[in-house]
Amino acid sequence: MKLTKTPIASIITGLALSISAIAQDNTALEPLITDRPDATESPNAIPKGSIQVETGAFYDTFEEHKIKTENYTYNTTLVRYGLLDNLEIRLGWDFTESSTSINGNKIDNIISGFSPLLLGIKTSIAKENGLFPEIGLLGHLYLPFTASTDFKPETTGVDFRFAFAHTLSDNSSLSYNLGAAWGSDSPEASYVYTIAFGQGITDKLGAYAELYGDLPENNKANHLWDAGLTYLITNNLQLDATVGSSITKGQDLLLSAGLSFRIPSNNIK
Repeated sequence: MKLTKTPIASIITGLALSISAIAQDNTALEPLITDRPDATESPNAIPKGSIQVETGAFYDTFEEHKIKTENYTYNTTLVRYGLLDNLEIRLGWDFTESSTSINGNKIDNIISGFSPLLLGIKTSIAKENGLFPEIGLLGHLYLPFTASTDFKPETTGVDFRFAFAHTLSDNSSLSYNLGAAWGSDSPEASYVYTIAFGQGITDKLGAYAELYGDLPENNKANHLWDAGLTYLITNNLQLDATVGSSITKGQDLLLSAGLSFRIPSNNIK
């Protein structure tokens, strides 16, 4: 999202030792542009040699026919590394705990564990020029052998999307994604879309509202919305909070909070 703004706990611990670099308000760098908290990915690759960590937690729930499912995802961590001026590599991992209640009584079959490791790249394709948007392309593999038993698919998942961003004014922007995903042990493609409006409230505080969803080839479409706030503590450190739900059936409530930080390259003075 082109505003002052959507998994790996052991890596976070090591990176936290560089907190002095994170907290520095390095004026040689632009404020963070992150791929959280919304579902819309930005078209920007991070600066060459920099490491950017985007992590958080979320809760979502859905109830139908007196059967309620609750999911707690304790870390949704994405680590991004600027390999070239317009190319980054991406590594992500989630840890989720899911429980089910029937008529208000929680049953014992709680499942938990890591989802498949995400391995991907993002490249910047074109800069914004008048009505022509900024464009990026990103893609991921989801490796089943890295997942816990409860969340292990039999086949490798794949997705890709084109990311676009328009500057509307000095403090507002419009971003959107179009792409496709293959997963859940199915050859069926699911076409993905997102669109997000971002508004800068102050130099530090930003807000966004978003529609997103997917359109499986042989199933009903899923449409959702969310909205949230971001707070830029320094150019290298940002907090966020989000609330959302689904428009079609599938999600009653989404709550999320997180932080993002960047460790600049030593070549940036």
